[in-house]
Amino acid sequence: MTLAVIAAGASSVSACDLCAIYSATQAHGDVGRGPFAGVANQYTRFGTVQVDGHRVSDPSGQYLDSSIAQVFAGYNLNERVGLQITIPLIYRSFKRPDGAGGMDRGTESGLGDVALLANVLAYRVNHMDRTLNLSFIGGIKFPTGSSDRIKEEFNEVEDPVGPPSGIHGHDLTLGSGSFDGIVGSAVYGRWRRTFVAANVQYAIRSKGDFDYRFADDLTWSVGPGQYLVLQDEYSVTFQLVCSGEYKSKDRFGGATAEDTGMTAVYLGPQLGLTWSEHLSAYLGADLPVMLENTSLQTVPDFRVRAGVTWHFEKEKEKF
Repeated sequence: MTLAVIAAGASSVSACDLCAIYSATQAHGDVGRGPFAGVANQYTRFGTVQVDGHRVSDPSGQYLDSSIAQVFAGYNLNERVGLQITIPLIYRSFKRPDGAGGMDRGTESGLGDVALLANVLAYRVNHMDRTLNLSFIGGIKFPTGSSDRIKEEFNEVEDPVGPPSGIHGHDLTLGSGSFDGIVGSAVYGRWRRTFVAANVQYAIRSKGDFDYRFADDLTWSVGPGQYLVLQDEYSVTFQLVCSGEYKSKDRFGGATAEDTGMTAVYLGPQLGLTWSEHLSAYLGADLPVMLENTSLQTVPDFRVRAGVTWHFEKEKEKF
């Protein structure tokens, strides 16, 4: 009887949308029990040179193309607690001045730093016309990626011949050589076909190889969205995402690494898809609307993100 009353009062959501809403919201932290796996990729083009937040000419045409694919798998122990391991596979190609009047071109690829995370769904309201999920994450990142590129910091040329490079060893390294902590939170709220999703993550860094310590960094995203299609078997969403990051300056050999600080804000669209009770996917793009960096750096021109998750076992909850 309660279900009939809810359906009658929801003019934009019909009674047959119950399964559709369940399947759609699983992509935002309401995932039930059992194992899951997937892959997510972010491609970033770094092709603009800035000094202290101001664009400067780049006669050398230096660039860095970075692609990070994160393969992940996990298990939801129950409807509240889940564990996940994330394995990053990194590929980077670059062109930069070599400090001696020539150009250095190359690639860097391999395993990055693996992370083990726990997710706790702390609060949940899930009805036909509204949903609210609040979750917290915590975990540790292991020094599994090669940190050899950090050794370049010992040999940086103070007065280069030709244009200076905005691509450094700390930009190319696959790993930090350090054990780092990760904490964060995510919230998802829906009213009928409109929703808002937000998350924040903070990385707590420790000193790694070659006496190099990456600075703690904060990343976040928030954005409103709309269900364009909401059917029994699948859903399609559109979301406008505002995201950003803040990172202070790294430390190297006990001194401040001046060319490492960054504050960035991005804005871009994202499409989401769910199918049945198992598949969720997304595709998004980001353009920087604010980039403040310290010293000389090559900064992002745009980012493209995509991911897909498969839940092997589902248990429907009742509204």
